[in-house]
Amino acid sequence: MTGWQMLFYKEVLRFWKVGFQTVAAPVLTAALYLLIFGHVMQDHVKVYDRIDYATFLVPGLVMMSVLQNAFANSSSSMVQSKIMGNLVFLLLTPLSHWAWFVAYVGSSVVRGLVVGLGVFLVTLGFSTPEFAAPLWIVVFALLGAALLGALGLIAGLWADKFDQMAAFQNFIIMPMTFLSGVFYSINSLPSFWQTLSHLNPFFYMIDGFRYGFFGQSDVSPWLSLAIVGTALVCVSALALHLLRTGYKIRS
Repeated sequence: MTGWQMLFYKEVLRFWKVGFQTVAAPVLTAALYLLIFGHVMQDHVKVYDRIDYATFLVPGLVMMSVLQNAFANSSSSMVQSKIMGNLVFLLLTPLSHWAWFVAYVGSSVVRGLVVGLGVFLVTLGFSTPEFAAPLWIVVFALLGAALLGALGLIAGLWADKFDQMAAFQNFIIMPMTFLSGVFYSINSLPSFWQTLSHLNPFFYMIDGFRYGFFGQSDVSPWLSLAIVGTALVCVSALALHLLRTGYKIRS
């Protein structure tokens, strides 16, 4: 294996060895969300005038799990390496900043997709969603996981300790995820909150992903693709710049 492949393998192995914590726990959490919210709202909410609430909720929970776990993988790995001091061994290798980026973001995509698939398989016991446009499902799952993996890499480079990482997760990632339409269609919101939701890039990832299941969404999937793609390019460029300059990893 080449250098980046070895680093990629190491990062995948890192989360897979503790799969009960990194894969099974998020799947269980998402299943509980569906069980509780689906049971409470099932007979009270119809989305797009034809979709019951539990079925509507499934794509949102799957995508939320993909995004959160992709972010957690790269961010926790980088912070842990900095705190434990084993990052110095990577710095001694001739790996380029591109190799670091591909390995960290690639492993984050793998973890996000594995957790997302696990959530989807578990939710089949509660509801059977449609597959109106499967290609959109794959596209937004990959783009969303890569975007959050790159964002997690930036957060991991910035944070010097786990407290800072937790603050980034709790005050930025979690609010943006929950305000992105995971549990509701934004068309049901007042105009002010609809406008605010349209400024949230997470909304376009989840809305485009949901379009792949139902063939309906709050905005055009092409608009979502353009915004998510632009965000991925910008975040990736920043992550690559920080890696190239050795931000907070080279003294």
